[in-house]
Amino acid sequence: MTEQASPSRRSPTAFSDSDRHSVEEPTDRKFLSDRRAIEGLPVRLVIALVVGVASLSVMMGMLSGIDGLAVTELDAQPEPEIVTPGEQSIEVTVIDPDGTPVADATVVIRGGTARHDGVAYATTDETGVATVEIDPELRANQPDGTLTIDIKPPAGSNYADERSNTEILVIAE
Repeated sequence: MTEQASPSRRSPTAFSDSDRHSVEEPTDRKFLSDRRAIEGLPVRLVIALVVGVASLSVMMGMLSGIDGLAVTELDAQPEPEIVTPGEQSIEVTVIDPDGTPVADATVVIRGGTARHDGVAYATTDETGVATVEIDPELRANQPDGTLTIDIKPPAGSNYADERSNTEILVIAE
């Protein structure tokens, strides 16, 4: 006696005539002519994006450790800000945006429009003050010039010096 396959136990590649008809010739062509789904898709995507970004910002605001990624900009306050050519020492105070002095920062002074041989540098003490020895010079017929100040923040801190600092003005005597 030969065993016939029951309709419920067909092989995965066997198709009946009704299956071929539904695959090859769709009887409902209304779906193919409906363009409303494509027209509404960009609007739906924009709405989903806005809702997603808003949700993400709310969740990020709830997390407490996010402030650890922020950096604080440092600024330099030279004293005096105006000098004459020649050997001298100036004090530069390094402060954060709140005006609090920053210890262990390195102050670097280079020639800008005024000449300065080499680089002068010093490290701030516990009061945030660094005493730097400078020897600025002006070129012939140059009435004034500047020295630039850069700050290297203390190692392992959340400080940065990305913006330009106050420059030291060098004027002819």
